[in-house]
Amino acid sequence: MRPPPPSSQKMPTLGFIAEVGAVPYPGYRLLRLRGRGAFASVFESETPTGGRMAIKFMSSASATSTSRELRSLQAIQTLEHPNLLRIRQVWSLPGTIAIAMDLADASLLDLFTLYVEEFDRMIEPEKLCLHFYQAAQALDFLNARVHRIDGKLVGLQHGDIKPNNILLIDNEARLADYGLATPTSSATVPCPRHGTAEYCPPEVFQGFLSERSDQFSLAVSYFVLRTGAFPYPQPPTAPGQLKNYVRPEPELSLLPEAERPILARALSPIPQNRFPCCIEFMAAILKTMGLKAKTDSAGKARFIPASEPSQSQVKAQMFR
Repeated sequence: MRPPPPSSQKMPTLGFIAEVGAVPYPGYRLLRLRGRGAFASVFESETPTGGRMAIKFMSSASATSTSRELRSLQAIQTLEHPNLLRIRQVWSLPGTIAIAMDLADASLLDLFTLYVEEFDRMIEPEKLCLHFYQAAQALDFLNARVHRIDGKLVGLQHGDIKPNNILLIDNEARLADYGLATPTSSATVPCPRHGTAEYCPPEVFQGFLSERSDQFSLAVSYFVLRTGAFPYPQPPTAPGQLKNYVRPEPELSLLPEAERPILARALSPIPQNRFPCCIEFMAAILKTMGLKAKTDSAGKARFIPASEPSQSQVKAQMFR
């Protein structure tokens, strides 16, 4: 597949409007709308070779912000993990940034809706946990301070974890919409933007991100898809009211009793009191189900009974 040209090239399209039939670059024709939000839309696009990809179009206020966001996207574009949705290319159009990505089958929210509306039941807990464990693997990869950006080793906080942004390809989770993740090089950093308020950790309302902010949002997402409800009341929607907003205690009674203290920890208003990483959060949930995760050499996880000895335990027994 021939990728679109790098963003440094002049784009021939003037006054581009993202709509079905439009051509954001020669050979790439938009086929159908896959999703639309307040500041972006995602289309399925035909490629010059007849393949399919997703192209996200983000509004950009000025040439300065476009240049800054392009640099950020191009740095993050190099990241590779089995559970990250691959960003194939980024480029600019007048007033718009275009991001070409692998085309997913659906999102976890789509899967949840299918189960509720077509099957009249919730997603099986083990299936749900597998997808969340895969998302946790991707988040721990992003969050770790191992990414060299602008000459510094930094972690990356996604900043907008929610069921819509956990996609599925061949029944495996892919974390999406991480292109404008916030670099972190300390326990807290100023928060330049906040994601979806219903999933935001409390520190974001105070104006900063912590190294465990994404874990909070992952826990809210898990609760929503596990129970069909939110653990908190709807946050205020009027402009300015989210600043310094304080959430009440979460209402966790819809969960199985064994899971409640685990969610309470992941949803702690004090970031340091949450789990050290997202995988530990999901491992604690799995333990309540009598399961644990086992990963192969490629990092692909599957679940086994918690009582089954690990490979290291088997080897230790062999040499006793």
